[in-house]
Amino acid sequence: MKKFAVVLAGCGAFDGAEIHEAVLTLLAIDKLGASYQCFAPDIPQAHVINHLKGEEADETRNVLVESARIARGDIKPLAEYDPAEWDALIFAGGFGSAKNLCDWAFKGDDCTIDPDVEKAVKETFLVEKPIGAMCIAPIILGKLFQGANLTTGQDPASGGFIEKHGNTYTQTTHGEVVIDSNNKFFTTPCYMLEARISNIAAGTENMVKEMLKVM
Repeated sequence: MKKFAVVLAGCGAFDGAEIHEAVLTLLAIDKLGASYQCFAPDIPQAHVINHLKGEEADETRNVLVESARIARGDIKPLAEYDPAEWDALIFAGGFGSAKNLCDWAFKGDDCTIDPDVEKAVKETFLVEKPIGAMCIAPIILGKLFQGANLTTGQDPASGGFIEKHGNTYTQTTHGEVVIDSNNKFFTTPCYMLEARISNIAAGTENMVKEMLKVM
């Protein structure tokens, strides 16, 4: 049975992992006969958003603790991730990818990547195992690599960032997966587009299917 490591960035579309994307990724992995383990960095969240009001809340939360809500407590610190133990690495989307896993949402071109995230990505890349990223998460690959082919849908800001760092940006719509065979990168837009939850299910499942082909 192939094993996926799934990285979460908290719990909530605007300050953590996008819950639909995360859960539907786990469902796709299980449905297609593979297994998964969730990971998240053990760091403070950049900030907390009240998802009912869309306003910043005056409180602090931890990315690993919040991600455990989605994983039903079965989660490990990303610092413990070892690519030798897994067949693929996937990043769920949500603005936590751009606020907690990196700080692109705040610093744009001057953004930095969380050290545990950077280590996980680069070590997985070095052992030539596939890496998947959805929604806004492909900006992490765009920052760390050059010459990659990536998508976040049809978003000028993230697309421009990806191209500025020496990569190709491919525009996509619902359910489409950009496959970078040379680097074994798989990206799909999910909620970077206006979407129904069925669109998200199609995108996550298609990405997992394509990743399994090279595992």
